[in-house]
Amino acid sequence: MADRHSIRTPLARVRGLGSAKHGTETFMLERLTSAALLILVIYIVAVVVRLIGEPRDVVIRVVGSIYVAPALIAFILVNCVHMRLGMQSIIEDYCHATVLKSVLLIANWLFCWAVALASFFAVLVISFR
Repeated sequence: MADRHSIRTPLARVRGLGSAKHGTETFMLERLTSAALLILVIYIVAVVVRLIGEPRDVVIRVVGSIYVAPALIAFILVNCVHMRLGMQSIIEDYCHATVLKSVLLIANWLFCWAVALASFFAVLVISFR
């Protein structure tokens, strides 16, 4: 090993390999989205339980109402961000090939936003019917 006789300090050897300065931001955003999801899930589940057994037209009217549609859109947005962050952490932790990791991170980002956009579209179609 050629580095064994190097005069570089340990700090100089690891410079550029350390923290990316985004770990705390991601950690806090994961916690924030999970707290927001807790509140939103309680509201969405309450709406769904209330709609059990109702006819389709009543369900469509309630989902498209001004009280439920914004909460549903917020739930979708926060859920997709939380999903993206969770999968990003898994990919960064367990995928060590640089090119594959980059491809997976891009695919994760695209998939999460595709799910979000399709869901937004569905809620908006129901709301403006």
